[in-house]
Amino acid sequence: MSDLNTPGPGAVPPLPPAVPATPPAAPASAEPAGMEVDVHEVERSQIIIAGRDVNMGKRLPETDIPKADLDVVSRAWVDTAHDGGAVTAPGDAVSLLTSDGPALAVIAGPVGFGKRTAGIRALWQVSLADRNDDGEPLPLKAIQPDWDKPEAPDIGSLPDRPGTGYLLDVAAEISGWEKPEEVAKALVTHAEKLRRAGSCLVVVADEHSWPEDESGTVGRVVVRTKNRPDPHRVAEKHLEYLYRKPERLRWLNTATNADGTGMVGQAAHLLSDASSPADAARLADELARTENSAEGLKTAMAAFQQWRTQVVNVFKQTGPADRALLIATLFLSGSEATSIQNASYRLLNKGPQEDVEIILSGPDLATRLRSVGAKVTERHATLDHKPGYAQAVLNHLWQQRPDIHKHLLKWLDAITTPGEPGASRLAAISTLLVELAITQNDIKVIDQIRTWIDNGNTTTEHRQLIAGVFTQAAEADTLGPKVRSRLLDWAQADKESVATVVALVCQGQFADHYPRQTLVRLRHILDRPDTDIAVRTAEKALRSMAAHPGQLARVWATVSKWATEPGHLAGHRAFLSLLDPRDDAHALQVLMEAAEQATDVRTALLNGWNDALADTRVATRCRDLMIAWARARAEGLVPYDLVTDILRQVVTEHLYTSPVAALVFGEPGVQYDEPVIALRKDLQLPVLPPTPPQAAEAKES
Repeated sequence: MSDLNTPGPGAVPPLPPAVPATPPAAPASAEPAGMEVDVHEVERSQIIIAGRDVNMGKRLPETDIPKADLDVVSRAWVDTAHDGGAVTAPGDAVSLLTSDGPALAVIAGPVGFGKRTAGIRALWQVSLADRNDDGEPLPLKAIQPDWDKPEAPDIGSLPDRPGTGYLLDVAAEISGWEKPEEVAKALVTHAEKLRRAGSCLVVVADEHSWPEDESGTVGRVVVRTKNRPDPHRVAEKHLEYLYRKPERLRWLNTATNADGTGMVGQAAHLLSDASSPADAARLADELARTENSAEGLKTAMAAFQQWRTQVVNVFKQTGPADRALLIATLFLSGSEATSIQNASYRLLNKGPQEDVEIILSGPDLATRLRSVGAKVTERHATLDHKPGYAQAVLNHLWQQRPDIHKHLLKWLDAITTPGEPGASRLAAISTLLVELAITQNDIKVIDQIRTWIDNGNTTTEHRQLIAGVFTQAAEADTLGPKVRSRLLDWAQADKESVATVVALVCQGQFADHYPRQTLVRLRHILDRPDTDIAVRTAEKALRSMAAHPGQLARVWATVSKWATEPGHLAGHRAFLSLLDPRDDAHALQVLMEAAEQATDVRTALLNGWNDALADTRVATRCRDLMIAWARARAEGLVPYDLVTDILRQVVTEHLYTSPVAALVFGEPGVQYDEPVIALRKDLQLPVLPPTPPQAAEAKES
């Protein structure tokens, strides 16, 4: 596997904004000395002004910590625990971040103790105390743990801009680190550098994996979350200060009833001392969104409880046939009632009832459906009127009836094939399953969805749907690392269909959030022996990624490194695809502008061409790209003289290779257009090929 941290041979200038064809007049003082730009005849051109060298995409991606999270820690923070003690983790972290030691605080503790929020609170407090030169709080960034190898994090890839507070949440993956001691020491060293730059870092870990006994230095940066913020206070503060609904605080009143039977607030009992801050925040959200009425409160309470009471009662009051009917309804919600009933028979491995007496003696189908919580309208049954109810049933089933897992997934496999009732519901079924996988942290569900890639539906829409499911699961807090590992395995699969779906994942938001891991997976797909649909989809994903704001430098650094590795088919394909202007000339334009200013970019372009031309497996692609460059040159999309000079050097070195010979001397039965003919003239090469030295020697002998 390639190390994507290593910069390529050429640095790319920052991606500039497009310049309008008729730019507004600027003050004379705004124009750099010695710089004159003449803009004309740009109807089909994009004007690009390349700047200086930038970071080569070595750093992990970072995003602003969401405003909603900052609102929580600034307006609704609770520093009191349920037992009346103090929540000390944020304050302890601030002390570490502002001390003379490494600017690092590792917040460790069990799940459900609000570690991430405590880390953001600490960073927010530091940002207010240590403002920048303009008097503004320090910017706060969340780092995406997009390691090339999650089991061996490269701490050198962490961002280190001056005057910045960073949050790195590795709680879901730290237990999988192969050498946690080395990673921890590297984080301490990195934090010492951050201290000198006026920056700091908070790492969120799990309860046991940080190797604090390794050394005093590693142990001193740990902050333990010893207790949770009082959940009732969290819910109250969210409701009052975030949602501005103080009139609903009565629902959370924890005072004891006059008769001593419970709490005054009708929703107060939903939280206990063991409730997590996330639970409390979710209850406040449900109470804020519902109607301010008794019925609204009832709905909010049921939704918060995820319909657990109703689901338990349904399973208590029904037998196997009606439970199967409920399961069929939750997956086929909105379908005809008879279709749902038939699907329930299949789940039970039974055919329709043949005994007329039994048919006539049982309750009506509509009655049975209503008894399990469905709404029946004319001939159709649905659970959509109870948001979250279907998911609650599925969660209950998964937890309480584990023996049904295999049978349920096999049944789903059957009813979602083309022509079956679940085929048209595949999107909704997939959503239910991915939420189940995330909730239960169960990778088996994702593995089942992977089998649907080859269920007989080969449409792009079908594959995109599954790719969307994988993308959602890959970004889940706990399940995500397992899914990302699966995507790496599947990128190397022999099956074209499976590799194609992974390439589709790499075309979406996965590439924005995990660009380094995206490139690793694309490399495997691009290394497939045949140029199949998977390879073409991966090439499209690469170009799409390069077109995203801020990603071209990272893509170029990686591709230019791949392209010069001997015999590296994936590298040659990536190089030729990235520089192909036929779909979008933007990447080629930026790189050409960079090559005019930086010799290392120009050298990387030449090296990439030379290595690709030496690989006969991409000979046709090389010829096609040369023709595309000739046309882009003729249309004024790229610097005319620079393209000519680069191709002249490439052609001179590879004059007798088939793609170069075809371009320069032509080939039987192929008529080239004017841009290619014009390029031949400008290359100043002989019209007819001379006799190769080997042939001349043979003739003399």
